[in-house]
Amino acid sequence: MKDKIISKFVILVLAILTISSISQAQSLRSSEIDALVERSIKAFDVPGISVGVIKDGKVVYAKGHGVRSLNTNAKMDENTLVGIASNSKAFTTVALGILVDEGKIKWDDRVQDYIPEFKLYSPYVSENFTIKDLLTHRSGLGLGAGDLMFFPDGSDFTIKDIIHNLRYLKQVSQFRTKYDYDNNLYIVAGEVIARVSGRSWPEFVEERIMRPLGMASSAGLFERLKDKSNTIDGHASVEGKVQVIQRSMVRVPAAAGGVNSNITDLLKWVEMFLSGGKYDKDKRLVSEKSLKEIWSPQTIIQVNSPGPYNTHFAAYGLGFFLSDVNGYKQVTHTGGLEGMVTQITMIPELKLGIIVLTNQQEGGAFRSITNQILDGYFGKTGRDWVTDLSAARQKALAEAKAVTDKVAAEVAKAKASGGITLDPTAVAGRYSDAWFGEISLDLKDGKLRFASKRSPRLTGEMYPYKANSFIVRWDDRSMDADAFVNFQLDVEGRPQGFTMKAISPLTDFSYDFHDLEFHRSL
Repeated sequence: MKDKIISKFVILVLAILTISSISQAQSLRSSEIDALVERSIKAFDVPGISVGVIKDGKVVYAKGHGVRSLNTNAKMDENTLVGIASNSKAFTTVALGILVDEGKIKWDDRVQDYIPEFKLYSPYVSENFTIKDLLTHRSGLGLGAGDLMFFPDGSDFTIKDIIHNLRYLKQVSQFRTKYDYDNNLYIVAGEVIARVSGRSWPEFVEERIMRPLGMASSAGLFERLKDKSNTIDGHASVEGKVQVIQRSMVRVPAAAGGVNSNITDLLKWVEMFLSGGKYDKDKRLVSEKSLKEIWSPQTIIQVNSPGPYNTHFAAYGLGFFLSDVNGYKQVTHTGGLEGMVTQITMIPELKLGIIVLTNQQEGGAFRSITNQILDGYFGKTGRDWVTDLSAARQKALAEAKAVTDKVAAEVAKAKASGGITLDPTAVAGRYSDAWFGEISLDLKDGKLRFASKRSPRLTGEMYPYKANSFIVRWDDRSMDADAFVNFQLDVEGRPQGFTMKAISPLTDFSYDFHDLEFHRSL
């Protein structure tokens, strides 16, 4: 009798443990995701967030929270359109995959076969650079090299200008040996699509990808949206207060970051991937072979520690980051424009896709939401991502403030002492960089002003710092990109040129001031 009681007890305990295990592996309930998003909005000062989750071919969550704009307080929903920025890169690789399927190109074709004028820092690299090399961030160029040709304000650089100017960017690593994220080479990839297909990149993507998938609200560029009534304003923290900032009008870099879409449409995009390239059950957008290539590791990315998901490898495929998380393959990408950031994540083995779109340039929100939802499906408990990433954010902000405050103190000290090494009158003049073009340093009412000819938002006042250095404080305070300006002198002590470097460690890498080498032209 006692043995039977023990047996029944063991069976009961096993049953409870089994039920508990199954429960832990289930997704978060809609109400729990609601609460998670609302907490993220408050913790990270994000005005609006929309989230989509698809599992086993079914949409299990699609909803917006907060507002599209602090200026209007219009509600954000699942149909609110957001610039998805670098999540557009996957549209470029799928577009190329379609052309590969049609036999019009090969992944390993040379870029110069389609764009003869394409040149980089080395004749060998230029001649052997392939279409696949455009997509894999292993070119030998540095992180974000040349991004100032289109960032922050689009300026007046054309695709022709960018292709020409790539030759002036310096090599920082050996060809095909090191991962360094790049945007400009995706612009070149978009031009390959245009020259092969006879259609512009936005036209090709809209006609060959968005239209078949039924992504009726989306477009390859903001200006091509048919209906702009449900779009966001971008937001950023400007001197401690979140506010609407100037819209980033992506045009030339469309193939790197131009798509505008919403949760409703992007769920169809993600479902296509999770269905092996198919849509509407039996229609095929891109072949399994091309999709396999897109999702195969191309460039290894160093993993410093296993982290919370016991990650052992990380790599870049074609338009996606790849890694192992909790024993599963993860396919993901983030995207950031000024005032908005996004993330798309897929776990193919679980037929799971998660999309988070936000209208503030703070990445902690989308990471918290994505990771907490993933934890639900992985059966992981005990971690509060909102709390953890919010604390990490505050730490990073405090460290950055310490850096900028120290610089500000040095500027004030230089002003108070009057011991300025370089007279502003001596540095005033015209300067030119090989790929960025001309800027002017002008004295107006006793103030030294920096003004870019081709990127108008890069305008600001300069202040003496130390020795031969100044800082430039941009008029547009939303950019968070003030920079050091370090002058080089000739033997007579006259300024002949200067280099630049961002001051804050949190400045977006696309402000690649460090790649500039200005020489006096007047």
